[in-house]
Amino acid sequence: MKRDHVSTLFLATAQETFERYLPRIVRCLGELSEKQIWWRPNSASNSAGNLTLHLCGNIRQWIISGLGGAHDVRVRDAEFSERGPLPRRILIRRLRSTVREALRVLRRLPPTALTCRYIIQGFHVTGLYAVFTVAEHFSHHAGQIICITKMKRGRDLRFTKLPNTSE
Repeated sequence: MKRDHVSTLFLATAQETFERYLPRIVRCLGELSEKQIWWRPNSASNSAGNLTLHLCGNIRQWIISGLGGAHDVRVRDAEFSERGPLPRRILIRRLRSTVREALRVLRRLPPTALTCRYIIQGFHVTGLYAVFTVAEHFSHHAGQIICITKMKRGRDLRFTKLPNTSE
């Protein structure tokens, strides 16, 4: 397999991760009441609203700014200090817009950018590390938002659909 092919496949897989989890997060935010979006199980934990803001900040800083060259405007502490009620529609609009912009950066990113070195959030990383870390981070926090939604709604959201293996 040629290196460019692997790089292209890697970037496509990262894009698929955002495209898989974005609708799940949006659905969870839609299933929670405005009050539940900002509910925290305890002071050491974050609400679904805070996690959504945090994902926007992380994606913007690492992909849109770090790899895409946009100005870094992140205020990380504000992502966690917000207590709402920032309305659901604003959270969803912000998350969709951020993911859409990040996907544009990833689609334009040349495979050689994965081996380049960047300084993002004070870390010295390769482009590959940045993309991998953000995709992993996105799925991790999506799982937390899903868990919060299951706890508050008391039911399975049926996101997992296994392939038919009876053939």
